[in-house]
Amino acid sequence: MALAALGAVMFAGSAQAQTCDWPLWQNYAKRFVQDDGRVLNSSMKPTESSSEGQSYAMFFALVGNDRASFDKLWTWTKANMSGSDISQNLPGWLWGKKADNTWGVIDQNSASDADLWMAYALLEAARVWNAPQYRADAQLLLANVERNLIVRVPGLGKMLLPGPVGYVHAGGLWRFNPSYQVLAQLRRFQKERPNAGWNEVAESNARMLADSASNPHGLAANWVGYRATSANTGLFVVDPFSDDLGSYDAIRTYMWAGMTAKGDPLAAAMLKSLGGISRATAASASGFPPEKIHVLTGEVEKNNGYSPMGFSASTIAFFQARGETALAQLQKAKVDDALAKALAPSAPDSAQPIYYDYMLSLFSQGFADQKYRFEQDGTVKLSWEAACAVTR
Repeated sequence: MALAALGAVMFAGSAQAQTCDWPLWQNYAKRFVQDDGRVLNSSMKPTESSSEGQSYAMFFALVGNDRASFDKLWTWTKANMSGSDISQNLPGWLWGKKADNTWGVIDQNSASDADLWMAYALLEAARVWNAPQYRADAQLLLANVERNLIVRVPGLGKMLLPGPVGYVHAGGLWRFNPSYQVLAQLRRFQKERPNAGWNEVAESNARMLADSASNPHGLAANWVGYRATSANTGLFVVDPFSDDLGSYDAIRTYMWAGMTAKGDPLAAAMLKSLGGISRATAASASGFPPEKIHVLTGEVEKNNGYSPMGFSASTIAFFQARGETALAQLQKAKVDDALAKALAPSAPDSAQPIYYDYMLSLFSQGFADQKYRFEQDGTVKLSWEAACAVTR
């Protein structure tokens, strides 16, 4: 009996460790996060960091119940990318060694997806770790975003700009990035700041994805234009500064749609609006999502069938949410196999995934392993909240 009881305790402890530890995040942090909280992106120059990398790492630290890393990440970001004043300075998107050999913000323009991920991570960290200062910081950051990045567009309503500079042009032209808008975040911000109009932003984003003129094949573009036709009307157009391509930005749009709470009023419509990626993936010889596809024609750019591992990671939840289990399983098998080989103890460092693929895999694998779920009100449900000691 004593041995049986001991075995039960050991099994429970092992199960808890599996639930509470997140080796994928721990490996990612070891590779990309410095001791001071700065994230080194391998997709940038070796001396550069981005607000995107900082913001995603904050969310991963939250999912991994790693408050020490979260604190360092946010402290470094606030001090170095926002000049310690987030009420006035949105985080500059690029930081590193400048032309004059000094270190600092290289490009002051912010990236709104990073701004929102930071605000979201702060709000949820404040809630689950009972840390009011995080909420205070999130409020300051969101107020700054609302002043500088939320615009009212004729015939559309409120919409999120990708950054403060370079996205509103003469002649009534706006540029948007669909992958910058995560529905769960918009719901959470609406809950936090009910008078700021975040639900209206969500509706505008859903209209953009569903627009049959600019998206006739159900695909997400990297960038989308919107042109005013009068003081009260307008229409979505191909972004004149890029093209109709869907690729490395757009792939995240499918992931966010697939992770949306099923009960959200916009969830089903978004899954339907983006169904072209299912058809394109099923039609490919490999069964994997195309690296580059043109939204207006549905034409896939030829590249010998190359499909990044991160693209498969980004579509697992999407295919699963649409009931396309075979497609989802195929992508999951590819990601599992790639990570197992790359992260094996005998694998050289050079075999590890590049930053972007690795980052997308953390989102995907964490979701598939039920480390987190987005609720209908936008809050995040974390597996460790019930099973693990909460880090205070």
